[in-house]
Amino acid sequence: MGLPKLAFPGDQAETTTIYYPAPAPATGRPRPGPGRWRRSALVAVTVAGLLLAGCGSSHPSSAVPGPAFPRTPAGVQAQWLLQALESWPIPDAAIRAHFAAALLAKGSPAELNASLAKWKQLGLVSVTSKQPNSVEFVVSVRGGQRFRVDLTVDAHGLIDASTTQEVAPTAPSPASVIPALAPGWVAQPVTFEAGGVTIHGTYTHPGNAAAGTLPAALLIPGYGSSTDRNDNAPGQPDRNTFEAVANWLSADGVASLRYDKLGSGQTGWGRYAAHPEQAGLGTYEQESTAALRFLAGRRQADRARLVVFGHSEGGIYALLLAAGLAGPAPEVRAVVLLEPVPLRFLDLIEQSMIASIRSQYTGARARSMEQTVTRMIASLRRTGALPPGLAPGVGLAQVFQRPLGEAVQIDRYDPAAVAAMLPAHTPVLLTCSNADGTISCAQEGHLAAGLRQARARLDYVHLDGVDHFLKEDITGISADYNESLPFSAQLRAALKTFLASNL
Repeated sequence: MGLPKLAFPGDQAETTTIYYPAPAPATGRPRPGPGRWRRSALVAVTVAGLLLAGCGSSHPSSAVPGPAFPRTPAGVQAQWLLQALESWPIPDAAIRAHFAAALLAKGSPAELNASLAKWKQLGLVSVTSKQPNSVEFVVSVRGGQRFRVDLTVDAHGLIDASTTQEVAPTAPSPASVIPALAPGWVAQPVTFEAGGVTIHGTYTHPGNAAAGTLPAALLIPGYGSSTDRNDNAPGQPDRNTFEAVANWLSADGVASLRYDKLGSGQTGWGRYAAHPEQAGLGTYEQESTAALRFLAGRRQADRARLVVFGHSEGGIYALLLAAGLAGPAPEVRAVVLLEPVPLRFLDLIEQSMIASIRSQYTGARARSMEQTVTRMIASLRRTGALPPGLAPGVGLAQVFQRPLGEAVQIDRYDPAAVAAMLPAHTPVLLTCSNADGTISCAQEGHLAAGLRQARARLDYVHLDGVDHFLKEDITGISADYNESLPFSAQLRAALKTFLASNL
């Protein structure tokens, strides 16, 4: 994955809207069995969960048969909420007229509206009436994820509470949502050498293209040695992010290479098998440069139209390649950064851990745990090792369940500083999402500043309701990364426009 989870078109066109920071990441957990409910970390027993009940425009009308709310106090309020959200944001006066004062004491109308940023295109699936003052119903998000909502009203008929739970997915397989490879294209297994290790990958290309005619993309996945060519990892073998991207690219006439980084997939640890800790940052940089040279050497590839994609931590390696800092490599024409790491690596880890602590603890306990995190980060930077005697139960050491060499060494790079060294006018597509539970749009602003310093031709796309692995997923829950959810149509459109304009 991009980072550990914790209990983490055109020339100068640039979006300026910055969404609120992502909430503390939720702990990954085993997928529940079929038919079981899963509580959403973002919406359970919260005002945001309450508002989720009405986020959509597909409420039933007299002309189209479908589920309908009962004419009870709770049903009337649920129906109003559905209608009000068709023209979101809801006016402050309307919120005050329909929500109980006790609930509004927990969040202002502006805060309530802000919490709706990623709850879009919901459809009403079913309605069950329990009591006059409560109603239970199920909604779907963009035709995919489903949530069960239990809404209640007070004695005055005003909305006062809600619980929201995610319904376990029922789609047949993650493979069902991976876009198809373009006709006539093949996903060919390949190998190349890097640092004395045989690297395994997939070269996607048409079988009959003339020599030197195709733009070509190198796809660099995230998080260290645990993530393979498709952005999959042990325990989450069906994220399939870069398989989806490669197939999108095939439809756009762009060849691509993706590879199993050292320690993952078919590549494994190679000559480092006995001592994985010896595989440091330089080894991964060698992989990226060797991969780009291999791609540029394919018969069909046009060396003047090479683009490098980096997802999450892979974004740092993409920037290093494009800035010429990873070693001798072919020139990069354009860069695509998909939910990239925007800060020094250990700063991002520290921010995520502290946010998680503050979401669960208060007072002296929280302060003590935050001090432990700060001590851990300082020790890693000073000695390359975790300090002894971490507080029991904090679980900080679990963040680094891979050899520490590359994780600590990559912290030497501030992605914004590397971005500032790109050749002037380099086309760059940068994404962030208001539903990415790992990296927030506010954090990505730091990287965007470095790109502006380089005078990059920045296309900064703010995705709506898309998780860290580019699926249409509003929960931010790591277990959902492996589910059968569609990949972002918004990203697909932005990517198609960017490539057509710059390659």
